[in-house]
Amino acid sequence: MPTQVKLNNLSEIYSYFRKWDLPVFFVHPTPYNVLGLGQWVRSFKYISHFDSFDGHHHRVTVPRFPGDRTFTSKEDIVNYLLSHPDTHQLIQSLGGHGKMLTVMFDEQTEQLAKEAGLEIALPPAELRMRLDSKIVTTQLADEAGVPTVPNALGWAGSYAELQQLSRANHLGDDLVVQTPYGDSGQTTFFIHSEEGWNRCAQKVIDQQLKVMKRINHVPYTLEAVATRHGTLVGPIQADIIGHAELTPYQGGWAGNDLYKNVLNGEQTRKVLLMTQAMGNRLYQEGYKGTFCLDFLIDTDTQDVYLGELNPRISGASALTNMVTAKYGGAPLMMFHMLEFMDVDYDLDIEKIQARWSDFDTWTQLVIKQTHDKVATITRAPQSGVWQMQVNGNIEFSRRSIDWHSVDNEAEAFFMRIYGEGDTLFYGADVGILVARGRMQMEDGRLTDRARSWIKAIHAQFETVA
Repeated sequence: MPTQVKLNNLSEIYSYFRKWDLPVFFVHPTPYNVLGLGQWVRSFKYISHFDSFDGHHHRVTVPRFPGDRTFTSKEDIVNYLLSHPDTHQLIQSLGGHGKMLTVMFDEQTEQLAKEAGLEIALPPAELRMRLDSKIVTTQLADEAGVPTVPNALGWAGSYAELQQLSRANHLGDDLVVQTPYGDSGQTTFFIHSEEGWNRCAQKVIDQQLKVMKRINHVPYTLEAVATRHGTLVGPIQADIIGHAELTPYQGGWAGNDLYKNVLNGEQTRKVLLMTQAMGNRLYQEGYKGTFCLDFLIDTDTQDVYLGELNPRISGASALTNMVTAKYGGAPLMMFHMLEFMDVDYDLDIEKIQARWSDFDTWTQLVIKQTHDKVATITRAPQSGVWQMQVNGNIEFSRRSIDWHSVDNEAEAFFMRIYGEGDTLFYGADVGILVARGRMQMEDGRLTDRARSWIKAIHAQFETVA
């Protein structure tokens, strides 16, 4: 389609995406992270591995799966989907070209996308991989003047060497140790004795480590977009972390609560400035578009620290885009897309930021299999809107392809991941629940309503060993 010289306001940006006819494909195991974006980008499509909507979502294509296949990572699934004949046939039927989004990808993905006629609308895999290191994140934060939890970067081949590194940097004996890469729930270790070191030694020896003073804290997250006009920051979300009902991993992410005034005014201001500083520093590195930051609030001092950088579309994307679209009229992801389109545009960061300052309370729960068993699913719940009954049971209310029709706190949207015939295993994502209202209390405990929903969702699955 012809390239406009410049888009001067939101109305012109809306019109641009409504008329955009080059397909945009989200290739990922599920469509969840950017579910609903097709309401804004006319040509948006999903290519998924899991048939979460049983064929009822008009934008979702699920390539046929020929028997058993073992995947070792999300990148492996994305590469499989990109190389599948059904994917190639779909792309050819829509003109043979398009843009592509995903969450995790590698250099093989880049080659497969090119062969399929797709341009990945994300920063290069090599750059993302470098920035994904917790070591590099800390170094960039230091350069940007963004505070992190008191830490030291170094190596430790024994508990004595870990103690030496800690004492040289006045970190104390109660430590949090992270390796450069990996899910923080599985690559973060809490060590305050030699016994604790011995439990994780094989996972940390021979790697550069980030060793932090252990603080009492509450975790928060947000998604932002680094653009040529500056960094646009989405609403702050309270992390739901490590609850045994949701995840088997200590410290593992299991969802978010999103509500107004999640932090006090001064803390909110600091988070905004810190995010903008990090986003602008990332842009200097050649990174543009969506990224996610985790923040920690020290409950003893109320200090605000940067936790981690996720240089990608993330688990926070779904709630971020829902709120910025539903209440602000412009999903954050739209501004990511603009950075990868052949078009110039104007953007007033402060005016756009102000559009989503007022919103209702929402939550998302990522429900995993917490039992250490392997079983085949013989019955699984439909994706759509469910309703909680007074006795704690739930009933399917109506088919839906996103959460916008959830009316009250007795309802919730559930997107199933594993379905009938799939193998359910320890740590597998059962599905994702989106609801109005909060699911976690101020003291970090799950609400009774959250526990009821989790129990009721699990009860909808039947399995055989």
